[in-house]
Amino acid sequence: MPGGLALAAVALAGGLAAAAPARAAGLRIAVVNYGELLQESPQAKAAVATLRAEFAPKQRTLQAEANELKIREDNLKKNEATMTQDQRDQAQLDLRERYQDLARKQSEIQDDVNTRRNQLMSQLQHTLMQVVQSYARARKYDLVLADGVIYSDSTLDITPAILSALKSQAAHRAPLRK
Repeated sequence: MPGGLALAAVALAGGLAAAAPARAAGLRIAVVNYGELLQESPQAKAAVATLRAEFAPKQRTLQAEANELKIREDNLKKNEATMTQDQRDQAQLDLRERYQDLARKQSEIQDDVNTRRNQLMSQLQHTLMQVVQSYARARKYDLVLADGVIYSDSTLDITPAILSALKSQAAHRAPLRK
């Protein structure tokens, strides 16, 4: 650890140690496994399902196009011995242009998928934060920790309770919207 960081860590630890006796008796701390919430919550599963449903038809269309191009390419290889040089050149040019068009379409769809995924993730993260904060306030927690926790006693983990609250909320609300 570089010198400046080491000093900052010692100062922070000292400050926490000094503050600990004053509030230790009444301090309520909990830990949430945010990754598990992102994987297991009904809202996260709904976001994944929404994304798949929105883009599955486009993906199927692109796959059909790719299959058609593969058939054309195979036919060209099979028939090129009987073709004139001009016919071969024209067929190869046509295939190259179609492959480039397919690649462009795939790139555009991937950009659309990424944009939509980011929108859904933003909504999901907002929902998760609201539920965790609401849960913590209602149960009078002073501090809820998430990512970056190296160790915590399992009694501090409120992830199952948050998942339960998310499931309850999902049962009463509409799915994530466009």
